[in-house]
Amino acid sequence: MALPETAPSRAAAYLLLDVAGQTCALPREAVREVLPLPGLFQPPTGGSWLAGFLNLGGAPVPVIDLARLFGLRAGRSEPGPYAHLVLVADGARALLVDRASDLVSVPPEAVRPVEPGQTLNGCVAAEITVRGRLVHALSLARILTQEESGRLDALARAARARLADLPTA
Repeated sequence: MALPETAPSRAAAYLLLDVAGQTCALPREAVREVLPLPGLFQPPTGGSWLAGFLNLGGAPVPVIDLARLFGLRAGRSEPGPYAHLVLVADGARALLVDRASDLVSVPPEAVRPVEPGQTLNGCVAAEITVRGRLVHALSLARILTQEESGRLDALARAARARLADLPTA
């Protein structure tokens, strides 16, 4: 008797990011689009890792500087010439990275899950092997703690309220 064939394993797509010289990855389905770096509105109440707000069709989108959030770069500095914004799938946030470098296909055998307790807030979901290098695959849902996320949402609501008070052109 022949064994039933199993469905072939499918490769997963990841967007590779340069974050202060560290290569990280996001699952492709977590990303809506990659944008060149526009001018950002920087409120005086923003934290060290809040790069500012992107005006996306009249809606303020908070931009998280991953290098500062992860403690890889101290203080405010001007983004480099290849900096990108990675707009997340739901459009609620964007990530500032030094460069979005490549979209790669990773076979299942090159993905090793990471236990949530091994990284701060479980922000690294897996380790993937890309071109012989080990890369941390980030969990978009766990990059921020619940408290950080709540405070960021409050700042975004305040920015929306300020915009709503202005007359439209």
